[in-house]
Amino acid sequence: MSLGLLTLENLRCLRRAELELHSGRNLIIGANGSGKTSLLEAIFLLGRGRSFRTRNSERLITHGESRLVVFGRTAPAEPPAIPIGLGIQVTRGEATVAKIQGEFIRTLAELSEALPVQIIDPGVHKLVEDSAYRRRRWMDWATFHVEHGFVAMWAAYTRTLRQRNATLKQIAGSGSTLAAQLDAWDIELAQLGEKLALARRQMLERLHRHWQETVLALSGLELDLGYFQGWARDTPLAEALRHSRERDLARGSTHAGPHRGDVVLKLDGKLARDTLSRGQQKLVAVSMILAQLRLLASILPEPPTLLLDDPAAELDPDRLSRFIDQVEPLHCQLVLTALTAGRHPFGNPDRVFHVEQGRVSEG
Repeated sequence: MSLGLLTLENLRCLRRAELELHSGRNLIIGANGSGKTSLLEAIFLLGRGRSFRTRNSERLITHGESRLVVFGRTAPAEPPAIPIGLGIQVTRGEATVAKIQGEFIRTLAELSEALPVQIIDPGVHKLVEDSAYRRRRWMDWATFHVEHGFVAMWAAYTRTLRQRNATLKQIAGSGSTLAAQLDAWDIELAQLGEKLALARRQMLERLHRHWQETVLALSGLELDLGYFQGWARDTPLAEALRHSRERDLARGSTHAGPHRGDVVLKLDGKLARDTLSRGQQKLVAVSMILAQLRLLASILPEPPTLLLDDPAAELDPDRLSRFIDQVEPLHCQLVLTALTAGRHPFGNPDRVFHVEQGRVSEG
């Protein structure tokens, strides 16, 4: 599902902008600091409910303003699909709220169903280099689209995890015996956690062929992509929770479960983040995203939107050519940024937008 209309107010240096996007290649040009990446951030926020540059959405609000608003309307390729209106509002000191077709949604994850969007930016190597949090987000976004009911399961698991952690703190703080209550949370957490771990594993199994082909084509490396479910694989989660209860009580938090899951990347048996150069990490991370998009393109009725922040900046001509070869068969909506309107890796754009000092114009 491509994005047809984007409007925003008070997002970073952009006071107001309105763009009519093409379903094909959209190019955004402008000097460094002009607001190009902020436009990508607005699209990502609309499709994910968060930024790709910060976990604190309030940081996106223009200095001196109290809130930001982003609105969009999808542009289905073929009937009987109809355009979907979606919007998100971030207000200082308040919870972020979002609507789809004019109705408030219960969880921001629902935005992903209306507007599947992915990003490749200069910080993409962090997907390999950083903590498990980024890789879980990468994994769960695809699982949401592949495994029916995943978001509802994850929301229920998260609520139960909070309740279990609160009970752990109560016991630790008061010395009271709430073992029966803790047992009840353990049963529910174990049931939901096993289902989540299975859904993730099944998604990764479906992804595997796309991953092998993509990472070899881009990097020339044969990396293993494995899955750590958040506790010992041969142990039921209920048993892992029992074994870790004493430690959990001491710390006031739950150690075992899918909230500690991770994607494990290895080269010759060693962790990729410990052995690969920064350039290799970037190629591997890009391969993870493109493999994911290949999988979703085979499942979704329309391919996701792909945001590319200056894609030619850090790739030599050979790697860039390989990258283009992997992206073009996806036939997805592209929104790219660049410094100038010169020759671009994906050929002549269908639509061009200029950003200058926080103002956006077309043409």
